[in-house]
Amino acid sequence: MKILSKARVRKLLAATAKSRVLVVGDVMLDQFLWGRVSRISPEAPVPVVDFERESFMPGGAANVARNLVDLKVTTELFGIVGKDDAAKKLKTILTEQRIACDGVVPANGCITSVKTRIVAHQQQVVRVDRETRCALDEKSTRRFLDKIETRLSGADAVIIGDYGKGVITQDLLDEVKALCRRRGIWVSFDPKPTHQLNLTGLSLITPNRKEAFELAGLPDTTRSDDPMKDANLQAVAGKLLSELQPALLLITLGDNGMLLCERNKKPFHIPTVAQEVYDVSGAGDTVIASFTIAIAAGALPIEAAIFSNHAAGVVVGKVGTATVTPEELLASFR
Repeated sequence: MKILSKARVRKLLAATAKSRVLVVGDVMLDQFLWGRVSRISPEAPVPVVDFERESFMPGGAANVARNLVDLKVTTELFGIVGKDDAAKKLKTILTEQRIACDGVVPANGCITSVKTRIVAHQQQVVRVDRETRCALDEKSTRRFLDKIETRLSGADAVIIGDYGKGVITQDLLDEVKALCRRRGIWVSFDPKPTHQLNLTGLSLITPNRKEAFELAGLPDTTRSDDPMKDANLQAVAGKLLSELQPALLLITLGDNGMLLCERNKKPFHIPTVAQEVYDVSGAGDTVIASFTIAIAAGALPIEAAIFSNHAAGVVVGKVGTATVTPEELLASFR
């Protein structure tokens, strides 16, 4: 696909380094337990993982912020955590990774979400989630919004990551949209359809295929290997564009790439560029982060889609919630 040349990518990356993005949403701590399997448990037909090491990564909206920082974008993160050791660990990691996290604040009655993945021989064996879904009260929501509003001046974009953990309420979403609209700031949204919200009037919505069908309230009964000939998918895209009125809709399709949709335009299919897929954890975070900064850098929507498709192609070739560097992204445009 020749629409986006390596020289153009280099120019966009230079521009993104001058950008500033705010990330708002459900933050988590990703824990990885790494080991090897050499036997099956005598207690049950499950593998026994011999522990070798442990690592931690920012998860959820914090992983979106990490993707931005690794692409050299000035990033500020806003979220809610508990008053616990996991929150301390998360904020330590965020600080080490140069992610501004003054907007990550503790709240009574919440615990910090922790996702523990056990990985053996580069393959995820099981995931354990420890979390609560705590809704912010009106007073806490107002304080949280005030923190966001004070940092909006000079921002190029806001990315909202809804993982259904309680931070993104309708009131908060409506207020952020209004604040950004008055300032002409781009707003990207990663949806969680089980958490029903009014998503009208956003700049960008990035559901995967399953989420797109859930948002549209339509069954995914049949599908084609060619997204442009997939009548069900095309109907879903049309319905979401009509009802939610986003400037752009980007539906990620796994090994089928992604579908870029705009009102009154034919959808544009971008095939995947991934060479090998080891782990899709966090790939959606990479997509929304890289697409948003490409737009902030002046890319056309099609250019931004190809840019983010290449970024995702790099991270799924790594194990764990990974990111892409400018050098890796450039190298993917052979």
